[in-house]
Amino acid sequence: MIIVTGGAGFIGSNLVRALNQRGVDDILVVDDVTNAEKTRNLSDLAIHDYMDKLEFLAVLQGKQSFGRFGKCGEFGRVSALLHQGACADTMAADGKYVMENNFTYSKALYHFCARHRTQYIYASSASVYGRGAVFVEQPQHESARNVYAWSKLLFDQFVRRQRPKFQCVGLRYFNVYGAREQHKGRMASVAWHFFNQYMQDAQVRLFEGSDGYANGEQRRDFVSVMDAVKVNLFFLDNPARSGIYNVGTGRSQSFHEVAMAVINACRRRQGKDSISLQQAISAQEISYRPMPPQLRDKYQSYTQANLENLRAAGYVEPFAEVARGVDDYVGELLRSPSPSPSAVIADPNPIPNPEPK
Repeated sequence: MIIVTGGAGFIGSNLVRALNQRGVDDILVVDDVTNAEKTRNLSDLAIHDYMDKLEFLAVLQGKQSFGRFGKCGEFGRVSALLHQGACADTMAADGKYVMENNFTYSKALYHFCARHRTQYIYASSASVYGRGAVFVEQPQHESARNVYAWSKLLFDQFVRRQRPKFQCVGLRYFNVYGAREQHKGRMASVAWHFFNQYMQDAQVRLFEGSDGYANGEQRRDFVSVMDAVKVNLFFLDNPARSGIYNVGTGRSQSFHEVAMAVINACRRRQGKDSISLQQAISAQEISYRPMPPQLRDKYQSYTQANLENLRAAGYVEPFAEVARGVDDYVGELLRSPSPSPSAVIADPNPIPNPEPK
């Protein structure tokens, strides 16, 4: 059995989908579906069972039996635990809640995997680099600027101290976009927000310049969820490899590039010609708004994953650039059923997460 925590969420459900495509359906999904919108992510997937995250934690801590699966000790049959569950809101104010979900919970899973020598692949975050300019998996480049980033960094540091004797892999995701993120609302990728803005208003709204960057020219490492999934599967297939690795494209691309990828992907599918950035600005298909005050001291205006460690581990697959990855994503969004009312953006100017997740 493979356990996927956060399996009804964004990256987790895409992992379940990829496992299904391999013919694997002996999967236990662990999640919290208080937000019922997340269940749409599992409706077309095959899993063995579902368990609430608190029930699962109680089992791991020996507070209750595993019920329908047998006794807690029989968890030893689990071949791998893919831990994608977390409070992913980088602007969260409830530090106790974030730490319980992202640090304490992750430690409980670590100890289970250590007891049973189960592969443990968990989601870290590029937010641990703060506003630094060097994105290498080394302590001197790490500087958490909010409780979300600190919770992720603290667990990475915990793993380093433990020096695990089993496979333990932390994946520092940069800005991930792609299918099955509709439930995330404000925390969804800018590609998703830009798509909804353009479909509703024929206009995409970007931030004005910051940190020396011109309007819309702030740069991030935007990575397709399909590539993030491939990295997870690589380590699943290579249990001798452990460590903490960046998961990004290794390229820094502007928000303008994401916006233009969305606009032209929509235009082509509407039978219209592609346009240039200047044409989009002139036609008011792109506009700018001030950086919200609550983001000014937190916003990462530049990220770019250093992939040397990932490549040294043997991962050789190319990563999709924004133009191709976003075009594929827009095509999938246009083929998907219309979102439920709860998934539609209520705020015409949503404030996205200031950091990768």
